[in-house]
Amino acid sequence: MITFDKSLSSGDDSMRNLPLFETPKEIADQFNPDADVVLYQGDVNELIATIPDDSVALVVTSPPYNLGKDYEDRVSIEKYLEAQTQVIAQLYRILRDDGSICWQVGNFVQDGEVYPLDILYYSIFKKLNLFLRNRIVWHFGHGLHASKRFSGRYETILWFTKSDKYIFNLDAVRVPSKYPGKRHYKGPNVGKPSGNPLGKNPSDVWEVLLRDWEEALWDIPNVKSNHPEKTIHPCQYPVELVERCVLALTNEGDWVFDPYAGVGTSLIAAVMHHRRAMGSEKEAQYVDIANQRLAAYFNGTLNVRPMGKPVFVPTGKEKVSQIPEEWKAQPQRTLLQKKRKYK
Repeated sequence: MITFDKSLSSGDDSMRNLPLFETPKEIADQFNPDADVVLYQGDVNELIATIPDDSVALVVTSPPYNLGKDYEDRVSIEKYLEAQTQVIAQLYRILRDDGSICWQVGNFVQDGEVYPLDILYYSIFKKLNLFLRNRIVWHFGHGLHASKRFSGRYETILWFTKSDKYIFNLDAVRVPSKYPGKRHYKGPNVGKPSGNPLGKNPSDVWEVLLRDWEEALWDIPNVKSNHPEKTIHPCQYPVELVERCVLALTNEGDWVFDPYAGVGTSLIAAVMHHRRAMGSEKEAQYVDIANQRLAAYFNGTLNVRPMGKPVFVPTGKEKVSQIPEEWKAQPQRTLLQKKRKYK
C-alpha cells in the first residue's frame, strides 16, 4: 500500500512529496520473481542468465561509453561493440513481446575523432529484428567543452520495440500545448478545439532551450555539480529522463531493467511510478550509493529534481552572466558579442 506523507518534504522545490511505502522495500541482490527491487553487484551477463525469457517490459540504460574514464577499460571500438552485441542479444531474450529497449548513448571519441554510437549500435539491434520507433535527441545546455571542434551538447536515445504490439502510454507524458486555444478552421470539426485536452505529444527532441515549460519540449538538464541528484558518478543521467520512458513504455507492476545501473537512477524512476525495478552494476561503490538512494526514496528523503521544472535562464543581472570588464576592452569581438547590450 502506498501513502503520501508531506510532512517529510523539506519545502525546497528540488524535493518532491514522494510516495512512501508503509514497510520499506527489501532490495534483493539476486533475481527473484517475487521481488520489487533487484540490485545485483557483478557482471551483467551473470544476472541476465538468471532472468526468464519474455519477462521484462522495458530495458533502459546508458551503457559505458568506453571513453577512458577511470571506471572503464580502454578497448578498441570494434571490441567494445562486439561485447555489447552479446549483451544485447541476451536482453532481447528476456524482453517481452510488447516490450521496449531505450538505449541512451553519446559519442565515442578516439584519437580526436568522433564516432556516433547510436549509428554504430543501430545495426546490432536491427540484426535482432527490433523496430526503431524513435531516435530521440536529448539536448542540454552544459556538456563537453572542446577547442578543436564544436562542444558536445546532445546525446540520443534509441527506442526499439520487439514487435508491432508494444506499450505506448502517450497521455502519461504529454506536455502543455503552446496554443491550447487553437481550433479547426474547416471540415466537420470546424470551430472545435484542434488539440488534445491533455496536451501535446512531446516529440522526439527533448531539449533545454526555452524559459517557459509551456513552450519547451522535454526540458531535462544533465546532472552536473549543482544538480540536486548529483553523486560521485561522472556520467550520471537525471531521473526525469528515465521517468518519461517508464511512464510511456510500461504499466504499473512491470519489470524495468537497467543492465548498467550505475548509482540506481533507472531503478529510482521505476519504483517512483510503481514499477518493479532491476539492475546490475559491477562497481561496488556505485551499488552502495544506489542502495542508499533507494533507501532515501523509500523513507521520503531522496532529493530529486521535479519533472517538468523549467531550467533556470539568467536574466543578465547576475554577476556571472555579465561580460567581464576585461573583455569589453578587447578590440576584436564576435558578431554576437557586438549585438549584445553591455551592462
